[in-house]
Amino acid sequence: MPQPSSARLHEFTVVSNDRIAEGVWSLVIEAPRLAAAIRPGQFMNFEVPGNAASLLRIPLSYAAADPDAGTVEIWYAVVGDGTERLSHMAPASSSTVLGPGGHGWSAPEGCARALLVGGGIGIPPLVPLAAALRERGVAFDACLGARTADALVGAGELADLGAGTVAVATDDGTAGVHGFVTDPVAELLSAGSYDYVATCGPGVMMSRVAELAHGAGAYCEASLERMMSCGFGACSTCNVETTEGMKGACMCGPVFDASKVVVW
Repeated sequence: MPQPSSARLHEFTVVSNDRIAEGVWSLVIEAPRLAAAIRPGQFMNFEVPGNAASLLRIPLSYAAADPDAGTVEIWYAVVGDGTERLSHMAPASSSTVLGPGGHGWSAPEGCARALLVGGGIGIPPLVPLAAALRERGVAFDACLGARTADALVGAGELADLGAGTVAVATDDGTAGVHGFVTDPVAELLSAGSYDYVATCGPGVMMSRVAELAHGAGAYCEASLERMMSCGFGACSTCNVETTEGMKGACMCGPVFDASKVVVW
């Protein structure tokens, strides 16, 4: 049984909200208690003002938290009405956010070398994981995939955090390898001795990464995207089919042992 949710309601104020890539924005909020509590891989549910008919909060991961400054940074893609309204929240505007929610990354003790694999807007949750690995002295590499160079995020941040290699693949070949991010993943896993793989992005990508990690003998965790409508296990809209039965992503995930995921 999942533990009771750690999510609490926080008021937040927008510090900045800027476009950082094609279709991708960086939102920095001031929410001191949330900044102190959130851990890599967890998520938040945002109330976005501007549409009284929209009853659901928007679940988003985070890219960085600064407990000293009391801020959290979120990278998000503008893909619908809710995130479109979010992109128009100006500095000093405010609302509420429910968090931190869910089960985050649990890179095992004794991990010596990790590979982080992100696709599209699945890249942000890997950035705080990289920071945590650096603090533990764990060496890591990264493979990042994007539709095009202009939509790529995170490569510079992961390099700055100490990634030994940051391999990039784009659908149109405008950055890095022309093709799927799983191609450099396969090369790195075959050439290196990784004992931990963390992945977030499209389901088909994560499924393939999990297969490659299993073949290389590396433990793999995957952060799954589901519509976590309530954020604390009450609505059952975010179920994930696993080898241990149906589990709610908002409580048992969003990070799962990849070997136990049945439906991506």
